[in-house]
Amino acid sequence: MSVLVITGTGTEVGKTVVTAAIAALAPGRVAVLKPAQTGVEAGEDGDVAEVARLAGPVKAVELARYPEPLAPATAARRAGAAAVRPAQVAEAARELDREHDLVLVEGAGGLLVHYDDDGGTLADVAVALSAPVLVVAHAGLGTLNAAALTAEALRARGVECAGVVVGSWPSAPDLACRCNLDDLPEVTGAPLLGVLPEGAAADPAAFREIARAGLAPALGGQWRR
Repeated sequence: MSVLVITGTGTEVGKTVVTAAIAALAPGRVAVLKPAQTGVEAGEDGDVAEVARLAGPVKAVELARYPEPLAPATAARRAGAAAVRPAQVAEAARELDREHDLVLVEGAGGLLVHYDDDGGTLADVAVALSAPVLVVAHAGLGTLNAAALTAEALRARGVECAGVVVGSWPSAPDLACRCNLDDLPEVTGAPLLGVLPEGAAADPAAFREIARAGLAPALGGQWRR
């Protein structure tokens, strides 16, 4: 299978932009799967639409949508809607994998956010698929602990951590940001595979080159530490 699961060290760390950057540089047919979109009303564009806006033609699939900006399990419960279970997500990814060269599964929030009331998580999806997980990290203070915990949770489940990407690098990085570039690989035991600048999504016409400059060769780019 050619499936990559993308999680974050938390919310608003740049997962969607990183997903779009990988999709923009990937050769062949790319599918993007969002198991649960929260905080978006019916008819509004969600994360998969943003990936398509930035990356160009991709197969965009959203399994469920809940209007409140909460964890998927909580949002589903409050909406009186069916939750999305890891087995459903894994099966959807397998179906997409049959017709695409790369399937990107973008999670909601962090690795262990609950998707259903049985405690199903994105980590369970990765286990079911035997798929590696890419961690998108915040640039600044506090990211080392969150990234280390995420990597530890992956190791405990026998899941490969494919690497770490900083999803939104500030235009004026402080000392913590600069040191984190050295420390993130050490605390996670996984390579640093890119640094995307803040505001990368502002100009779709320039996005592919921004992605190429910000992602490492392992993800199709030219970035090197």
